[in-house]
Amino acid sequence: MTLARLAHALETGVLDLSDTPRVVLLEPNPDVDLGVLPVRDVTVQHNFKPSFDHFDAMGARVTTAATGPADVVHVTLPRSRELARGLIAQAEAIAPNGLVIVDGAKTDGIDAMLKFDKSRVTLDGQMSKAHGKIFWFKAGTAFADCALPDPAPVTDGWITQPGVFSADGPDAGSMALAAALPKSLKGHGADLGGGWGYLTRYLLDLPKVTQIDLVEADHRALTCAGLNLKDDRVALHWADAGKWGVPGSLDWVVTNPPFHTSRTPDASLGQDFIRSAARLLKPKGTLVMVANRHLPYETTLAASFVHVQELDGDTRFKILQADQPRTSDKPGRAKRR
Repeated sequence: MTLARLAHALETGVLDLSDTPRVVLLEPNPDVDLGVLPVRDVTVQHNFKPSFDHFDAMGARVTTAATGPADVVHVTLPRSRELARGLIAQAEAIAPNGLVIVDGAKTDGIDAMLKFDKSRVTLDGQMSKAHGKIFWFKAGTAFADCALPDPAPVTDGWITQPGVFSADGPDAGSMALAAALPKSLKGHGADLGGGWGYLTRYLLDLPKVTQIDLVEADHRALTCAGLNLKDDRVALHWADAGKWGVPGSLDWVVTNPPFHTSRTPDASLGQDFIRSAARLLKPKGTLVMVANRHLPYETTLAASFVHVQELDGDTRFKILQADQPRTSDKPGRAKRR
């Protein structure tokens, strides 16, 4: 659990939070046990919709942008170095003269972050546990220059922000899918996991597309999408793609699905996107997706659609099209064209 190191520090008496009325948790993992905190006034900040909904269902106070003043701010180290530094800067800002706790796994760069922080502040304490480290220091202004910048233009004028997927510009998979989009797509469709809007911009150029729902779980990425897409045909949805939408309502779905939430690849994420697309599509609907060549999506596609074919690809990516989603009462094997 994310708070395992914090719980151990509290249990051993290395860290004492008994006199800290208000605690803010920045971007914690959803498997945390809030019961380890010795206070009742806890605010959780999360920009990832499934995690936001998880904490909200627990009855926690949840927001996408926590504000102060707080007595203690706990930062769960994200994978992005720029976002991690930005969260630490935010922690200092909302806990003036309070305590900042930084907590993370070795695989997410906690050792490098510890070294960086020690170059700027004097630590009040640190400890290692559960393949990671936790350390803490008194908040000041040492990280003010690390504040997360507002969304801004990068490659070819696309607006992104540090910490979102492919923050430096379009990723190779999305570019491959954009180049292979069938011109036959028409009507109302969705870009599942649409990020900051790259694919949706290309979909808007297809002559028969009338409406696009961009569905994205990362609130920061969705904010960037709103800046990149100025078209009345686009509706933005901060949502979990696996739960969003009305079954049987769409003519088509396009997606470059995620395949990891940590550093370990997880094909089940893309498989969930495929099943969600099948749920959302009309009986004659079409799914077009890009995937890394090694990811095993064909079995899920075959179980979810009547027709499956590979449109394009190379040694790294495959572009797959699936038509006619199966209903639960019509099992069978896919017919390959």
